Amino acid sequence: MTARNQIRNLINKACSAVVLITFLFGLAGLAHAGPREQAKRIHDRIAGVPPSSSVLDDMATDIASGNAISAAFTAMNDNAFYDVTLKNFAAPWTNEAMSKFVPLNDYTATVVGLVRDDEDFRKILFDDILYVGAPSLGLPSYSIRNNNHYESLDALGASLQDNLVRVNQSAYNGLPSSATAGVITSRASAQAFFSAGTNRAMFRFTLINHMCNDLEQVADVSLPPDRIRQDVSRSPGGDSRVFLNNCVGCHTGMDPMTQAFAYYDFEYDQNADPDGNLGRLVYNAIGESDPATGSRVKAKYHINASTFAQGYVTPDDRWDNYWRQGNNRRLGWDQSLPGYGNGAKSLGQEFAYSDAFAQCQVKKVFQNVCLRPPSNSADRAQVNTMVSSFRSQGYNLKQVFAQSAVHCMGD
Repeated sequence: MTARNQIRNLINKACSAVVLITFLFGLAGLAHAGPREQAKRIHDRIAGVPPSSSVLDDMATDIASGNAISAAFTAMNDNAFYDVTLKNFAAPWTNEAMSKFVPLNDYTATVVGLVRDDEDFRKILFDDILYVGAPSLGLPSYSIRNNNHYESLDALGASLQDNLVRVNQSAYNGLPSSATAGVITSRASAQAFFSAGTNRAMFRFTLINHMCNDLEQVADVSLPPDRIRQDVSRSPGGDSRVFLNNCVGCHTGMDPMTQAFAYYDFEYDQNADPDGNLGRLVYNAIGESDPATGSRVKAKYHINASTFAQGYVTPDDRWDNYWRQGNNRRLGWDQSLPGYGNGAKSLGQEFAYSDAFAQCQVKKVFQNVCLRPPSNSADRAQVNTMVSSFRSQGYNLKQVFAQSAVHCMGD
C-alpha cells in the first residue's frame, strides 16, 4: 500500500470516529433535553424556523408544567407553519412527479386553508370548497385557465395564515356544486391527473396521496372483471395469463371506481400548450353530451375500444367499490355508506371515510414532523393513538401535528 493510500485510510477512519462521537453525543443530548431544548425542537419541526425568545419561554413553561401539546400549538401560530411546512407538505400531492418544487396552486392552498381553519380534513376529497387569496391583496382573479392568482400570491410573500379566504368552489370553476369534490376537482389536480389519458391517473394518485397505497399494494385477482374497459387487452403479448394474473388485479377494483370521473376532462392544446398551463377543467352537466359517445361520458372513456371490443362500455358515472369484498376490506370502508354512487363527490367521500384515509394522514404527518416513518413499537403505538385522536377530534390535522411533535421532542 502506498503512503498516500495509508494516509487516506487514516483520514477516513478519523472522520468516521468523529461522526460516531458526534452522533453519540447528540443522542445523549436528546436523552437529557430540558424544556427549552424540547421547545426549540418542537418549533423547529413544526415551523421549520427557530422561535423568538418570548415564544421559546412560553413553550418551555408549558412543557415544564406538563402541557407540551399547548407548546406545539403555540409553534403553529408561526406563519412559517403555513407558508413553508404545510405548503411543502401538500405540494407533492398536486403533480405526478410528486415534487414539492411546484408553484402554489388551488390544491395546495385548499389544504393549507382547511388545516388553518381546524376543519374536518375529510372534506378535502368531497366538499364544495376552495381557498383563494384575500381580495385586499389586489391579486389577479382566480381563473379556470391559468394559475396566475396563486403564483402572484406566492410571489407577494403574503402570509397564507392571514390571507386565505374560503369560498365555494362551484362559484369559481363553473361546476355544479354536486360535481365538486374538494381537491379532486381543483384546477391543479385536473391539470395533473385528468389531462389526456383515461382518468385512471386521478384514481391512482388519490389512492397514493390520501390512502397511502399504490395499485400494486391493493391488487386483487379474486374479484370479477366485468367492469374492465375495452382499452385493456385480455391477452397482453398474446398471453391471457398475464391479464388474469396481473392486469386484472388492479383493473377489477380501479375501473369500476374510476367510472366516477366519466364526465370530467382537462381541455388544453397539446401542441401549443403541452403542459396544459392554459387548459381548464371541463365537465358534462345534465343535458350536455360528448359527440364521440353520444352521452355525458367523455370520449377518453371509449378510446382504444378495438383492443378488446367485448370489454365494458362506460354508460354513465355510476361507480361501485368492489374492494368492499376481498383483500381490500382491510382498508376499513365505512359501513354507513352504501359503497356505490354517482360522480366524484360520493367517491371522494367513500375514500375519506375509510380507516386507510385516517391512518394515511397520521403517518404522513408523523414522518413530516419526526423526519422518519414510524419505525419501532413506540412509534407504531403513538400512530395508533393519534389515529384515534384524529377521529375523536373531528379530523383536525393540527392535533396530529402537535402530537407528532411532542412524541419526537426528545426526553
